[in-house]
Amino acid sequence: MKEFIRHKFLAIEWILGGLAVALPVLAWLGTRTLNDITVYDIFPPLGLVAFGLMWTHFVMGALRRYSSYDKKRHGLYMPVSMGLVLGLIILHPGLLWLQLFKDGFGLPPGSYLTAYKTQQLYVLLGSLGLAIFLSFELKRWFARKAWWKYVELLQIVGMAAIFIHALELGREVRSSWFMAVWWVYGITLAAAIIYSRLVYKKKET
Repeated sequence: MKEFIRHKFLAIEWILGGLAVALPVLAWLGTRTLNDITVYDIFPPLGLVAFGLMWTHFVMGALRRYSSYDKKRHGLYMPVSMGLVLGLIILHPGLLWLQLFKDGFGLPPGSYLTAYKTQQLYVLLGSLGLAIFLSFELKRWFARKAWWKYVELLQIVGMAAIFIHALELGREVRSSWFMAVWWVYGITLAAAIIYSRLVYKKKET
């Protein structure tokens, strides 16, 4: 199995990435009518796709460690998917904030806290995840700092926050078959994180 993963590593990346894009889109098509589409219909799947692509980064990181794949042999997947993630995590809340402003709710955070009065905790979890993921963009300047490892660990907190955020607020996630996909994301994400942390601890000893 290790040898298979090592030889097919780049193909597995693209396959998982393709599924991470296609499955939320299919779920979205199954829960929306294409008549009278508004911004409120468009912004949700952008976040789901972003989460799925970030999920592939964690899973492929664990598979790389498991199979001893040479981390220097990067293809196009990582730069392409990371660029997409950055764009999507900005567009996902950005479109919502813009539409809420146009609808008279004012500026964030007041706008979405007013619009989602009964779901403020889950909205705030989304904001927390966004802040954590955007902080990772500082890596080019601070990656060599001793404290940067804590920023990397915060990515785990960000993924957990977004997982719960979408679980409670996402219409697509509440569709029967995509709920199963979402829990597969969560379980395999947890397994990938635990495995990667164990490998890291083993190298430290």
